[in-house]
Amino acid sequence: MKQLTILALSAMLLVACNQPTKVMENPSIQTIYTRVSVREFTGEKISAEQIDTLLRAAMSAPSAINRQPWAFIVVTDEALIARLGEALPYSRCSNHPACAIIPCGDLSKAIEGEMGAFWVNDVSAATQNILLAAHAMGLGAVWTGLHPDIKRAALVQELLGLPEHIIPLCVVPVGVPAEHPAVKNKYLPENIHHNGW
Repeated sequence: MKQLTILALSAMLLVACNQPTKVMENPSIQTIYTRVSVREFTGEKISAEQIDTLLRAAMSAPSAINRQPWAFIVVTDEALIARLGEALPYSRCSNHPACAIIPCGDLSKAIEGEMGAFWVNDVSAATQNILLAAHAMGLGAVWTGLHPDIKRAALVQELLGLPEHIIPLCVVPVGVPAEHPAVKNKYLPENIHHNGW
């Protein structure tokens, strides 16, 4: 039933965007077009295999010079998820996710010197892969930001006992969705410029 709803919404959105039929039939494109932020969860558990799939998707992301400067903290302990929710009220960790994944930058693997900040791009790409994989699997997820808010990042570092060179980028609660937000068409032609401004 959920998959039929997602497919129906996908078809409606793609028609609204005037996409060619070939694109409408492509499940990867459908996943990208129909992903939504899910902020309410049922509290149902998800399997270790599902979590592993999300992490494999994350680590399939591109990274500058293939440095892969990331680390992922997976929190499945309910008490610890609750503590994350208390410390970070906007993280949605109080909304009954099955787990929280914290994508982090590992500065020991980052590019040296002034290009070191590329870790943010790399870990962001990995985070987007988590969101897309969760949606493709029928799960819900939402990106809740930490970095560059030093106070928020420090709260997570302390709570999870992270070493100094591990910088949490965000918290991604994941679980079985208890809501099904409407898909938004975010395509705006005025944001596109060809061959210059």
